[in-house]
Amino acid sequence: MMIRYASYFIATLLPLLLFRWFAPASIGEIDFWLLWLLAMVLVSLPVVYAEIALAYRSTEAPMAGMQKLTREADVSPLWRSFGWLAAIVSILIAALVISGASNGILSALTELDSAPAVPSFAVAGGLMVIALLLSLLGVAPLPIGLGLMIVGLIVGVVNGLPQINFAMTNISLSEWGRAVALALVSVGAGTGLYWFGQHLVTKQTITAVEPDHYNTSPSRAPSGSNAYRATKLVLPIWILQLVVGVIALLISGLSLPPIGQLLYWVGVLFVASYLLHYGAQQLAHKFGLLVSLVMTLGIGLLLVIAIPTTWLVGLLVVISSVAVLLLSVFAGWRMKVSHLRKSLNFGNEALYNLWRIAIRLIVPLALILALIGWIIQWLS
Repeated sequence: MMIRYASYFIATLLPLLLFRWFAPASIGEIDFWLLWLLAMVLVSLPVVYAEIALAYRSTEAPMAGMQKLTREADVSPLWRSFGWLAAIVSILIAALVISGASNGILSALTELDSAPAVPSFAVAGGLMVIALLLSLLGVAPLPIGLGLMIVGLIVGVVNGLPQINFAMTNISLSEWGRAVALALVSVGAGTGLYWFGQHLVTKQTITAVEPDHYNTSPSRAPSGSNAYRATKLVLPIWILQLVVGVIALLISGLSLPPIGQLLYWVGVLFVASYLLHYGAQQLAHKFGLLVSLVMTLGIGLLLVIAIPTTWLVGLLVVISSVAVLLLSVFAGWRMKVSHLRKSLNFGNEALYNLWRIAIRLIVPLALILALIGWIIQWLS
């Protein structure tokens, strides 16, 4: 049952996890909110559609699915790098939030006069090991993490909401870059997480059917009123992202008391374990489970111990943007039109044409402009 709702848990959790890293210094910038909403419609929504369509077409997880899809489309194996980048992005997100959790937990313990004489990077390394052990539980930590994070935020809300003064400011490419990063990274578009979630549901469905139906193709859409449509999966995820995103933006400046911080950051640790689980599962396709767990732990420790948090944010922006760009170009230009049309199964041909224009032209252009905006911000 929990596997079926993994994508919805992720759609709820990622904004709560990551908005604090990408929200503007002044959350009252109305133009930023409008740019974020525009990026959600023009960039995030088409990419989530692409992920769900490729998941349905391949019936495999991202790493194995890209191998199958590139052979089917008869294109270069270079496109399979999306699976690798998606795994790296998930580990990067886990490292970023665990690094934040180490600082947050130490800060809360200091306020309670209980802080150990241990540097934050050592605490981050210990939390990474704990998260990897929790990752062996698969999807199970997600609802626990969500519950702890919500309780921690409620404790903060009881003390009062932050005051927000709304105003229009000048629009710039740097602001567009932050808006696109917020719309993509913090909602998980292009990370393969929704692709992986759909794969888990498909796998569970296949193993649950009667033996006589094992040879039935899982990618064949059923007929009648229960016919598969990507929109039935995508729109609930996207609307949930939008609603939780607005809430996360409004409370991004919330000040949590020590107990609230501890609850929130322990919940973050549980959620990070699922991201490590996803990354390890992708690497396991090539290296086996044991080696993939060791690799995931090694990469995670390197990221939280040796790389500053601000650099992790920059790495996350660049690698996730490249991953989404690969996904959009592959889905828009390299996949066979007939395959994608069947996988999306729009009820209206005009909707399919709009999606195809967005994934082929609008998404790549928006990503390139966003990367230019980030470069301008870094250079300044």
